Order: sequence, then C-alpha cells, then structure tokens
Amino acid sequence: MKGGIYLDAEAPQLVRPHYAVVNVRRSSRKRFPESCVELMADAATALAGADPARDLHAAEVMGPSRSSEGVRLYYLVRWLD
Repeated sequence: MKGGIYLDAEAPQLVRPHYAVVNVRRSSRKRFPESCVELMADAATALAGADPARDLHAAEVMGPSRSSEGVRLYYLVRWLD
C-alpha cells in the first residue's frame, strides 16, 4: 500500500507514480479526477508547467485508479512546489 492506494504487484503498470501538473486550488484534497491532471515526463517539466496564479501546481501523483463511480483518479503523493 502506498499512501492509501493498494498496488498490485502482478501488474505494476496499472497504478504507478507520475509527475504532473494538477489544475486545482491547492487544498487538503488528496485525489483528483483525470481531467484535472496533466502528466509530465519528469519533475523539472512539471515544475516548469506550474503556475500557481492559474491554479496549476506541480505534483507527484499515483494513478490512474478507477473509483467506484467509474472515474479515473490520481492520488497526491506530494506537492513539488
């Protein structure tokens, strides 16, 4: 388990860590719908794409994971900025 997310050792490609820019007001939220997450190649690219004035924040996330409602979610590991 990583941060409340159960990982499948048999299929590590399903839910894995990513660097991303998350379009959200930074708050105590720990999960984000796929529509708010733009995956980036690395931490430096995510930091370059961040713009807190426009609610774009660099983060390390885990995902995607499917919610019980069928929505693909990414879970916050840590903020980069």
